[in-house]
Amino acid sequence: MAVRAFIGIYGSRGWGVNRKRVARLMHLHGLRARRKQRYQVTTKRHEARPVVANVLAQDFTAQACNEKWLADMTYIDTHEGWLYLATVLDVYSRRIVGWSMGDRLQASLVEDALRMALGQRTLTPELLHHSDQGSQYTSEAYRTLLQDNAIHVSMSGVGNCYDNAMMESFFATLKTECVVQRFATRLQARQTLFEYIEVSYNRCRRHSALDYLSPVQFEQRTA
Repeated sequence: MAVRAFIGIYGSRGWGVNRKRVARLMHLHGLRARRKQRYQVTTKRHEARPVVANVLAQDFTAQACNEKWLADMTYIDTHEGWLYLATVLDVYSRRIVGWSMGDRLQASLVEDALRMALGQRTLTPELLHHSDQGSQYTSEAYRTLLQDNAIHVSMSGVGNCYDNAMMESFFATLKTECVVQRFATRLQARQTLFEYIEVSYNRCRRHSALDYLSPVQFEQRTA
């Protein structure tokens, strides 16, 4: 993947880059791509709260922006304790359209991420929101927020990482490229994650599935 990304970046600048040559140069200088971490189940379901069917059904394709949003959260390790990150991803462009960070794992964390997405995107009648069955996503406040905006809902099966694979892939990429070591403070983690999401990932990081464009560039090209 590192070799392909290198070729995509420099190929777009008009440079002819051979995959084998890049691999040879990386080997010559002792460079290796960092491995992504394995998926870990972190969902805590509230048995008394209602859940819905998996309408998404692992179909991570979309014809335009704001057709399908994926939502999830992850844990970032610091010497002060965990920092929790909640995100909302647009399937069409893979852009992170909403995010929120906090010291505590509360429903308000995912609500703030969704509100951010709602504040900067134009909703469509077909918009489908997909998440796991975690207690934050099945809370009354979160379900009300979805209903008030007429957003269709889909949920993964418990412990099935493939049901939200695109979001899990983003978290794996983030922790491989951004969280290279344990952060000293939560503030340092917040600043680093903000820069990675809003600058590096959304505006600069190229995806092979997007014709080696960044999410923002892909949306601009297809607008």
